[in-house]
Amino acid sequence: MAKKRKVNNLLALAVLAVMRDESMHRYQIAARLREYGKDRDMDIKWGSLYTVVQNLAKAGFLEVVGSEREGARPERVIYRITEAGRAELVDWTRELIAEPQPERGRYIAGLSILAALPPDEVAELLGRRLSALREQIAQVKKEFAELSGTLPRLFLIESEYGLAVLEAEAEWTRALRTELLDGTFSGQAEWQSWHTGKGVDAARARAYVEGADRPTDQ
Repeated sequence: MAKKRKVNNLLALAVLAVMRDESMHRYQIAARLREYGKDRDMDIKWGSLYTVVQNLAKAGFLEVVGSEREGARPERVIYRITEAGRAELVDWTRELIAEPQPERGRYIAGLSILAALPPDEVAELLGRRLSALREQIAQVKKEFAELSGTLPRLFLIESEYGLAVLEAEAEWTRALRTELLDGTFSGQAEWQSWHTGKGVDAARARAYVEGADRPTDQ
């Protein structure tokens, strides 16, 4: 089970990871996060970096080791990771790798209210998504080819996983779209009728779309 952590934010985990071997001020931290591509691996909100660094220090995972000033710029506080921070980094990484958690994304949210749209429009939208996914897959494969032999696989493993997820999503999306185009999706005729007004009570359809359609005991 996931722990209740003192600083429960994936940006915090990324900060601890890039500071494992080097003391830095927060501008250097931001630069290193971008250099390592952490903004592609995690949902990083750059505006909250300062607060996250402060919270890590408050929790004892980072400590101040000095400061520096360049010209007229404000003084920059330099931090380094503590032993408690290293332990937190290791423990949190173990948790993320070993314990699956539901990952609720925008696509899942859209699929959960699919009945709001007619099947033919959904098929068209899925086609557009499939085209975009194929472009993303091609781009990732191109990047892999360019990096092949230049980096150990260990440092590309998250991108490898991301590619597998993209390919799986593309295949699932293609199969769903094919069902809609072929008319073999279970309940498709009734679903379509909700949007044409034929044979189905409009109030019931609306309740279903809003998530309020629940079986009742008679």
